[in-house]
Amino acid sequence: MKRLVTIVGPTAIGKSNLAVELALLHNGEIIGADSRQVYRYMDIGTAKPSVEDRQKVPHHLVDFLEPDREFSLALYLSLVRKVINEIYSRGKLPFLVGGTGLYIRSIIEGWQIPEISPDYSFRYNKEIQAFTEEGRQKLYDELCRINPAVAAKIDSRNTRRIIRALEIQSHSEELLPESVLRKPPDFYSLVIGLTASRSYLYKMADQRVDKMIKNGLVDEVKMLLEKGYDSNLPSMSGIGYRQIIKYLNGEMSLDEAVSKIKTATHRFIRRQYNWFRLNDSRIHWFDCENYAKPEIIRQVSSLILEHGG
Repeated sequence: MKRLVTIVGPTAIGKSNLAVELALLHNGEIIGADSRQVYRYMDIGTAKPSVEDRQKVPHHLVDFLEPDREFSLALYLSLVRKVINEIYSRGKLPFLVGGTGLYIRSIIEGWQIPEISPDYSFRYNKEIQAFTEEGRQKLYDELCRINPAVAAKIDSRNTRRIIRALEIQSHSEELLPESVLRKPPDFYSLVIGLTASRSYLYKMADQRVDKMIKNGLVDEVKMLLEKGYDSNLPSMSGIGYRQIIKYLNGEMSLDEAVSKIKTATHRFIRRQYNWFRLNDSRIHWFDCENYAKPEIIRQVSSLILEHGG
């Protein structure tokens, strides 16, 4: 049977690096599962795989979309399924890797999501605008009333995603994940999870943020704005970008922006575990504090061979 090796885990834990080493060992190609790494020019703030790594191993669904383009779950599913089949046709092993749990679960569980184009008449109708003017919490409360299962999967502070969820709900009942239609995929998914203690994860995340600043995140954001990409674009709402935009606008100091990026990243790490639980029997978890990388590679390689050679 066809196989898909999936690597999950919180941000900054080393998923991409592990995937490259495993792909080199097992004749693989890597498919991104990150909602921000799809965008061009956004390299530092998204921790995009390096050019060197992308030269070592083919990477797909990374660095291919202009920052002002809409990108949906339905479009992602369409693209990723095509890429998986292309990798199989080359006799290679696909590795699905990234921190966007929604993307990964939708693939391994065979979600069927209709493509629903942006409905600007809905976004800007008087009812939605009235909710927005009353405050973000009112908008979130409305989503909770209409579909609490969907609301539970969305950060109550993320106004853009709340409105998009309401927009999709107005067109379709097939939302996330309890009510979505599923079709079993035609491959076996071996899911590898990387985890660690909360303190370790926060330390690794903070080090990554400091490295991003050192490597030029401020200049990257300046470049995007100078290219004419609006600061209100969905692509620019990611952690790191929105805080640096506020710094560039004089709304906070750089130190304050960095502190807020770290806090938001810690919060994001906690939310990532909502998608993949440590007690999920489908996932082979490895604690990165107790397992050295060579040992993880050895054990995962054994699992890959055990599940299909």
